[in-house]
Amino acid sequence: MSRRRPATAVIAVVVGAIATATLGVTAAAATPAGSAEQSGTTDLRVATFNLSLNRNAPGQLVADLSTGTNAQAKTVAEIIQRANPDIVLLNEFDYVPDGLAADLFRDNYLEVSQGGADPVEYPYAYVAPSNTGVPSGFDLNNNGVIGGGDDAFGFGVFEGQYGMAVLSKHPIDTSEVRTFQNFLWKDMPGALLPDDPATAEPADWYSAEELEVMRLSSKSHWDVPVEVGGNTVHVLASHPTPPTFDGAEDRNGLRNHDEIRFWADYVTPGQTSRYITDDAGDSGGLKPGESFVILGDQNADPLDGDSVDAAIDQLLGHPRITDPLPTSDGAVEAAQVQGGANLTHEGDPRYDTADFNDNPAPGNLRADYVLPSRDLRVTDAGVFWPVQADPLSALTGSFPFPSSDHRLVWVDVRVHG
Repeated sequence: MSRRRPATAVIAVVVGAIATATLGVTAAAATPAGSAEQSGTTDLRVATFNLSLNRNAPGQLVADLSTGTNAQAKTVAEIIQRANPDIVLLNEFDYVPDGLAADLFRDNYLEVSQGGADPVEYPYAYVAPSNTGVPSGFDLNNNGVIGGGDDAFGFGVFEGQYGMAVLSKHPIDTSEVRTFQNFLWKDMPGALLPDDPATAEPADWYSAEELEVMRLSSKSHWDVPVEVGGNTVHVLASHPTPPTFDGAEDRNGLRNHDEIRFWADYVTPGQTSRYITDDAGDSGGLKPGESFVILGDQNADPLDGDSVDAAIDQLLGHPRITDPLPTSDGAVEAAQVQGGANLTHEGDPRYDTADFNDNPAPGNLRADYVLPSRDLRVTDAGVFWPVQADPLSALTGSFPFPSSDHRLVWVDVRVHG
């Protein structure tokens, strides 16, 4: 890509203003990047989208994004165009070195009108390696065989599967990015390490040797500083493991809890975050007063599903965090139409962000979150989940989904300079 410098953090020259898109009943049109309603403030739309652009083998995503004609890529790109966020985290976007996949997705899909929507340009992007598919060299699932996705540091059949990317209309300060891909689970004080129920010893699912290499993050945790109107907003991006696909030891459920806890600790200044060390060897979390937004598919619902009790409450109840409670009418309709597990859920379906199997479980859940710091005033929020009568519902559809089983979640905040 000649216009973008190929690197782990991909940056390009800022291009022209972005036209707003119409979202129909699902969301209000976004304010153009960098606009201000009053002096010293910038209105910012931040989104997270697990767009399920993961592929089954290395090279497949690059092949699909090289054509400009891949049906799924066109559909998820149109959703992003219609939501028109200023910053968006993409989950389940395979990691490709040098930012090639991010370049292709922007060039061939986002910057080309999809379904009549206005193109959207993201001059700045950040991508970095993921723990998914990286061999651990150990039998982490204790099935007697070493190898395969379940024995990788994060589940994946090849390195980088289910990765992440941050796209932004505002400059990314790549010199200050912090990654925590290599942080060890055992180094979290009070970590919920899984226990082998067949033995008398506590917290012994992983051997001492395995704990010396076992990473906390199933993908990675990133602190990506974005410069917005003279202020820095820290984009805290992650994708904790699903709290399923394990046994009585609940190793994935416990890991999910602690991956979520990582950010709760990170945004708490002082002793609570002092244990955290990034991949460059620097310690500690955010400083008091720093602005942030926690983004990602957290794979945890406050009331339903298989996550450890109160896993997501570590963020929703945090004194430095605002929960904007994004909603959609489409989620309410889907729960009613699909029935099954949805009929027994405790949570209000209007907050759901993922359309999961309803028979027998888990049903639709709130899994995806945009959680700003309290200094960022929330002005609006929503979930891109149109009702069936809306023509845009063709973008979300029903199983097998034309886009993803997750919905784009967006929050509008006002950033003070």
